[in-house]
Amino acid sequence: MIDKERLAAHLEAVRRGSPLVHNITNYVVMNNSANALLALGASPVMAHWVAEVEEMVAIAGALVINIGTLDGEWIEAMVVAGRAARRRGTPIVLDPVGAGATSQRTQAAWRIIEECTPAVIRGNGSEIMALVNSDVRSKGVDSSASSDDALEAAKVLAERTGAVVVISGPTDYITDGTRTETITNGNPIMTAVTGMGCTATAVVGAFVAMGDDVLLSATHAMAVMGVAGERAAKVAKGNGSMQIAFLDELYNLTGEVLKNEVRQ
Repeated sequence: MIDKERLAAHLEAVRRGSPLVHNITNYVVMNNSANALLALGASPVMAHWVAEVEEMVAIAGALVINIGTLDGEWIEAMVVAGRAARRRGTPIVLDPVGAGATSQRTQAAWRIIEECTPAVIRGNGSEIMALVNSDVRSKGVDSSASSDDALEAAKVLAERTGAVVVISGPTDYITDGTRTETITNGNPIMTAVTGMGCTATAVVGAFVAMGDDVLLSATHAMAVMGVAGERAAKVAKGNGSMQIAFLDELYNLTGEVLKNEVRQ
């Protein structure tokens, strides 16, 4: 179970510490992810030029790798940055967007896992299952499997890679293969906002940059996402206003609100 005092203190540590989170992420979500990190008090940088990524990693508190809009040059930049982060002990968060939709995506995700050893792998049910079972196909970047369906695959993936695996869904599962935490906050309208899962990955990056336990850091990040999303849905009129309301709720979120509203 979450220690709610520790959760609140972790949010405050992110706001106070303002970690630099280096994102190599997709074109669709750069703005969303950057604004979410700013709302938390973190400092985002979106840098994917292969010639500079090693230098950028050197000053970052975490590296977020998101394979949403892939091409060969970006994959090389991700691997170069990931290797540099691994050498420095900088935590890496991988979002294997669309794994299972094409063999290229699944192969790219596994190359990053094997060469860079991410601390966290965060995806939807289908993506996590596809990384374990090549017969699983995802529906583009959308999940055709629930987070409940993917839990056993997540445990296998965690044991195989040494990463904490996070599955987003109506129930978020966070597991290292032995310990498993859940977060049940959120609202279905979040799935109608493009890049909400990618935003979760960036938020996980901020929390692992300021935490000493990867599983708890990822759990705290998903709690923040869920509570902010749930509160935003109460005032949103549709998916457009939901995007803005979510950022506002993230910006205004306090430790006291988290302690009162987080559910497992």
